[in-house]
Amino acid sequence: MRIDIITVLPELLKSPFEASILQRAIQANLVNVHFHNLRDYTTDKRKSVDDTQFGGGAGMVMTIAPIDNCISKLKAERDYDEVIYMTPDGETLNQSTANHISLKKNIIILCGHYKGVDQRVRDYFITKEISIGDYVLSGGELGAAVLCDAIIRLIPGVLGNETSALTDSFQDNMLAPPIYTKPREYKGMTVPEVLCSGNFPEIDKWREEQAYKRTQQRRPDLLKD
Repeated sequence: MRIDIITVLPELLKSPFEASILQRAIQANLVNVHFHNLRDYTTDKRKSVDDTQFGGGAGMVMTIAPIDNCISKLKAERDYDEVIYMTPDGETLNQSTANHISLKKNIIILCGHYKGVDQRVRDYFITKEISIGDYVLSGGELGAAVLCDAIIRLIPGVLGNETSALTDSFQDNMLAPPIYTKPREYKGMTVPEVLCSGNFPEIDKWREEQAYKRTQQRRPDLLKD
C-alpha cells in the first residue's frame, strides 16, 4: 500500500511513523508513506495556502489551487483508489471502514486546517470524507495519523500474529473479551479457571460469552446493527 498525505504541517505528522508497528511496516516495505507539504505547491512568494471567506466570516479557508496542483501531480504518476479528506463532519471512522481502506493499493489523505477547505475541493477531488470523532482539532494531521495506524496494522505481515487484528474490539461488531497473563495469582486476584484448563473449545465459548456480555454492558448500540 502507498499512502500520500497532504498537509501544511508535515513535521507534526512524521513522528508516529518513526516508531513501533508503523515504523516496522515501512521498513519492511509493506507500506510506503509520503508526506507532501502543501506550501510546495503554491505559486506566490509567500507560499500562501489560505485566504478569507467569500461572504465574510471568521476563520481562513484553504485555497483550491495548491490542493489541485498536488493531487493532480500525484494522479499523473499513478492511480489512486481513494482521495480522503479528514474533516469533523465526515463519516465517523470505525473498524469496518478501516478494514475496507486497508485493502486499497494507493490512497491520498488531505489534512484540513484553518476553517477548512474550499468546498470545490470536496466537490471535485475528494472521494471519501472521514472524521475520528465528534470534536474539532486544530487540523487533520492527528486524525490522519489515527486513520493510518488503524489501516496499516491490518495489512498482512504487519502484525507478528495476523490473527491478532481479527480478534480486536469492533471486529464483528463486538468488544474484545477480558484478557489475562502471568502470574496466575497476584495478591489474591486470580485468572478465571477456564483459561488455564487447556480446554480450548470451552475457552472459545467463554471468550464469546464475555465479549457479548461486555458489548451489551458498554456498547449495546453495536448489537443493534
